[in-house]
Amino acid sequence: MDCANQIVSRIDGVLIRELRKNTDSRGWLIELFRKDEIDPNIMPVMAYISMTRPGVIRGPHEHKEQTDNICFFGPSVFKIQLWDNRDNSPTSGKTQVIEAGEKNPLAISIPPGVVHAYKNVGVRDGLVFNAPDRLYGGEGKSQEVDEIRHEDKKDARFKISF
Repeated sequence: MDCANQIVSRIDGVLIRELRKNTDSRGWLIELFRKDEIDPNIMPVMAYISMTRPGVIRGPHEHKEQTDNICFFGPSVFKIQLWDNRDNSPTSGKTQVIEAGEKNPLAISIPPGVVHAYKNVGVRDGLVFNAPDRLYGGEGKSQEVDEIRHEDKKDARFKISF
């Protein structure tokens, strides 16, 4: 999809979009996803929001089939690290660190096989919105969860660099 607010990623298949914060006297509004701005192959099928406390890391983990469509918009600041763990990718082995949050709201689409983690590097609790293209645990939560949790492995090679 052609999107004017797209940022080039160093990892093939990762899509990064700037999110525009529309502010007025009532507060602000951010459009997280629009049907005309997202590839129909990774269209979200569910959504959730999580809160991460300052200094806390979530991940690193990856998915075999799922694309995560994650939005970082505040009210804190996050550092996100990506590792291309796909053998058949032109950017296999590359890593990328991105900063996003209140002053730099971003949407990041992370394809299967790209390991990802994020840390709240701000001083306030931060909200993260995710709209993956697969149901967590499948229909009726009756299937195995599509997640490889590297954070549970003592010898994992994916370590946050910040």
